[in-house]
Amino acid sequence: MLERLNKALDHLEECLDQDIDMAEVARIATVSEYHFRRLFSALSGMPLPLYVRRRRMTLAGAEVLAGERTLLDVATRYGYGSGEAFARAFRSVHGIGPGEARATGAVLTSQPRMSFRVVVEGSTTMRYRIVEKESFRFAGRKARVPLVYEGANTAASAHVASLDAQAIGRMKQLAEGEPDGVLSATVYLTDSREEGAEVDYWVGVTTGPETTAEELDCLEVPSGTWAVFDNRGPYPSALQELWRDVFTQWFPSNPYTPRPGPELLRTRPVEIGAETDSQLWIPVERVSPGGGP
Repeated sequence: MLERLNKALDHLEECLDQDIDMAEVARIATVSEYHFRRLFSALSGMPLPLYVRRRRMTLAGAEVLAGERTLLDVATRYGYGSGEAFARAFRSVHGIGPGEARATGAVLTSQPRMSFRVVVEGSTTMRYRIVEKESFRFAGRKARVPLVYEGANTAASAHVASLDAQAIGRMKQLAEGEPDGVLSATVYLTDSREEGAEVDYWVGVTTGPETTAEELDCLEVPSGTWAVFDNRGPYPSALQELWRDVFTQWFPSNPYTPRPGPELLRTRPVEIGAETDSQLWIPVERVSPGGGP
């Protein structure tokens, strides 16, 4: 898969000065466009459109400083229909407008061309299993929080602290099936996994597809395949490292790709710095050796 992803990025690079057919880019990677966008975001830490804009503005910046083309010619070459739109995109990346950059010879920002590789460390082991799970409901309470990749997520912690004993007790009554007990669930609102991107963060339990709980929020989860990872280490650093390794090492090395759905997490105990047993459930689908799912 890693080789196919890099071939897709090579093709994207060749199309920076024209309209990019993301469906074709994804076809080269032999995954759906949705999966390509989400996998790119997970591996790179930025949304695909942001990477494309930064790469275009990196190349455009070099042409602006060279002074061989008019600013409108540069704008048109990189897909902008007006000088104003080009100037806004240019400023968002470089912090300065193209006209000012050309006049002053300003220092600009460069987005390096990206490629993916797997780094294998002898100290890293990943225990996982593949589970086929029928449809279920996730019953609990949700809050919108930012993604945090290092250290405590204060917004998520505040949400957990806001839950009263009655709500937790009701969740435990409804718990049914695997993974058991009170869990957290992360639902991504876009294909971005950039730090700071907003997600819906749930605290609740898995329960039957017909279960009703009017006093709780409910999330319908269809049947499908899950990759389940077991981990032990200091909370939350070991868990954050596991999440990183799943997307930067496990997915590129295994015939699976992420599919839409909540990512479920069971941690016990949840105390900063304590040795914690964690179980992470990621919704996946198998990718055939010759192509897509």
